[in-house]
Amino acid sequence: MRKAPFIPSGTKILIREIRQMKKLMSIDNLCINTLRMLSIDAVQHANSGHPGLPLGAAPMAYVLFTQFLKHAPKNPDWYNRDRFVLSAGHGSALLYSLLYMTGYDLPLKQLKQFRQWNSITPGHPESELTKGVEVTTGPLGQGFANGVGMAMAEAYLAARYNKPGFDIIDHYTYALVSDGDLMEGVSSEAASLAGHLQLGKLIYLYDSNQMTLSASTRLTFTEDVKKRFESYGWHTQVIDDGNNLNDITKAIKLAQKEKNKPSLILIRTYIGYGSPHKQNTYQVHGSPLGEEETKLTKRFFNWPENIDFYVPKQAKAHFRKAVVQGKKMESQWKKKLMAYAKQCPKQYDELRLLMQQKLPHKWDKDLPQFDAMKELATREACAKVMQTINPILPGLIGGSADLNESTKTALVNFGNFQSPKFLNGDQQGKETGPWNYKGRNIFYGVREHAMGAISNGLAASSGIVPFTATFLVFSDYMRPPMRLACLMQLHIIYIFSHDSIGLGEDGPTHQPVEQLANLRAVPSLTVIRPADANETTIAWQVALEENNHPTALIFTRQKVMTLDRKKYHSAKGLRYGAYVLADAKDRKPDVILIASGSEVQLIVGAYEKLSTKKYKIRIVSMPSWELFEKQTKKYRDKVFPPYIQKRLAVEAGVSQGWERYIGSEGDMISVETFGASAPGIKVMQEHGFTIDNVCKRTIALIKKK
Repeated sequence: MRKAPFIPSGTKILIREIRQMKKLMSIDNLCINTLRMLSIDAVQHANSGHPGLPLGAAPMAYVLFTQFLKHAPKNPDWYNRDRFVLSAGHGSALLYSLLYMTGYDLPLKQLKQFRQWNSITPGHPESELTKGVEVTTGPLGQGFANGVGMAMAEAYLAARYNKPGFDIIDHYTYALVSDGDLMEGVSSEAASLAGHLQLGKLIYLYDSNQMTLSASTRLTFTEDVKKRFESYGWHTQVIDDGNNLNDITKAIKLAQKEKNKPSLILIRTYIGYGSPHKQNTYQVHGSPLGEEETKLTKRFFNWPENIDFYVPKQAKAHFRKAVVQGKKMESQWKKKLMAYAKQCPKQYDELRLLMQQKLPHKWDKDLPQFDAMKELATREACAKVMQTINPILPGLIGGSADLNESTKTALVNFGNFQSPKFLNGDQQGKETGPWNYKGRNIFYGVREHAMGAISNGLAASSGIVPFTATFLVFSDYMRPPMRLACLMQLHIIYIFSHDSIGLGEDGPTHQPVEQLANLRAVPSLTVIRPADANETTIAWQVALEENNHPTALIFTRQKVMTLDRKKYHSAKGLRYGAYVLADAKDRKPDVILIASGSEVQLIVGAYEKLSTKKYKIRIVSMPSWELFEKQTKKYRDKVFPPYIQKRLAVEAGVSQGWERYIGSEGDMISVETFGASAPGIKVMQEHGFTIDNVCKRTIALIKKK
């Protein structure tokens, strides 16, 4: 007769606790509380994080992930999956718990490494780090606007590629948003546009816990959110009890039935739900519960108090059904896609390239080449390049912040991305072509911030290459989403025109001075400021080919001379970031003149003038610091030989950063004050941007001991 194994008395008590817990809970509550406890354990283990949201919002997240979300945990990048955005990124522990429980490649040990070095569970979700995270969220409101972009991408792709019997593109975009998200102005901008566009497949769950990081919303946020969103054109519902799973289920089903409006489901929750001393207090928003309060919270939920990261087998098995279901849904979709390939081969080939994020073969063979010695603003050259590539690149869609006439970025004959139901009324400013979701011109209105954040959602949808357009000075409005785009390594093209004080009469409110330096400071953002029309063509090639980060293209309002490339080096030198346009005859110059953009014509003029006086000069066009820094040291030293210390840089912006290229012996003609309201030529002259002044400063530098 075998003896029963010895079980220590403490373990016996623990086993009894676990059995009692399972008896008291339904499978739904068991799963929800598993999410809650994993989340607070992760935060407590890290001694850092936000436990309040997971405790309050776990029920709505559970309902969404187990009943509605169409996803494939073993293939997180499945093209036709539903998108889920945790806009309230501070609640990341809840998302990581969901990903682990539903079978994504995020093991339990990563929850134990929450917020630690080299983990894939950072403090706020990062899409390039963690599979299953769609977008990098943290700054509130950004995820809200990202979701709008994702819904727009779904609408565009479905309108372009779906055929009768073949709904190849058919998915929802969901988000969990917070009080803080709805306070940020970017969410208002994005919500207004989403309502106008009637994005029926956009469904947001609003965790209305009425608490922020440092205060109750009674101090700051007492508006009627329901009425506000109804005025935007959203479908709204209110749930008074965030723990009522039936009400949450019914609300999501109703939202899915609403085809012509985005949906906001306002769900009243209690931050830190179940924490005896911290529930409904702002202290639980951004600080761990503490060891004792964690135990008391587990006691409230009848959870084993002395086991960290405990996962009941029944809960894990229930969540892991998502793996089987996901494989089945993905398999069915692939079969439909193969049938679609046979029925619609042309459309399939086009869609396949988008899905693979590849450019068509020889897409750039007909790019425009511009005649030498003709004056053309680089914004106008940009327009000509865009009209050439638009028919070839169906994934290139975008628009401006109400500045099509100024930035010249409208896609001629490619229609208007609009709800077909809004066809009546005044349509001044519309573009030729269809008025529906097939249109590729997005009218953002005066909403630069949302334009940037929506573009992140578009780009995160795979295959879409969004572009935005506004004045360079208004890049300040777009900095938050641009920074996040770089963090996510998204393929976005930012077009900024009116690039300097040379724009003229609009004055210093519209004349950028520090913006180039600002953009160059952003890691992973390639900034390109072409000198003329032909450099503009090459700049577009680079921007489209380099698909693992955003690119900012900076263009002039004023006309600039198109350089004679028989006399000066080919514009293909732009690919290197900086290249020698012309050199001293013996290639041993006494001084190097460097410029970007429209100021290149000044150093060219100075070169031509001074070379006749036997000055030995090299001139360098430097459209992109970032591209130049990618080159080998050998190439960089070839352009800027270390032994040539006399260097003069010319750029109509602040000098910050140029010291790395001009060194301690160099000089610079720059703008260290704001501009002025006057004709552009006059403003440039008054700030020293003339050929004569460049010559004067060059001679002074040469003679300087």
